Amino acid sequence: MIEILPESADNVLIFKASGKLTDSDYKDVLIPRLEAIIGEYGKARLLVDVDKFQGWEAEAMWDDARFGLAHRNDFDKMAIVGGPGWFEWATKLARLIMSGSIRSFSPSEREEAMRWIKLPG
Repeated sequence: MIEILPESADNVLIFKASGKLTDSDYKDVLIPRLEAIIGEYGKARLLVDVDKFQGWEAEAMWDDARFGLAHRNDFDKMAIVGGPGWFEWATKLARLIMSGSIRSFSPSEREEAMRWIKLPG
């Protein structure tokens, strides 16, 4: 499930990813919001809380990869909060693909992640 959090504003999208993400989570919730932000501001900033994330259904994984590659230059910053140990590795891989800054934070560093994602540049 993707839950957009009320702290989202302007080009900053803050959301929680929990359980197993579905095709509907991407097509009905996440992608329309990101497309609107990119259309209005040119670049998006994301803070993703993945502390309760359990993976993707196959089609959702494809949605994530396809959108991420198509928009790899449309993200200014991305903060990943929490998640299993392999998220650190995935963050390093994403840095090779995406042009924006990407950082991972532990759940105890969520406030620091919020400050970082809102800082200019």
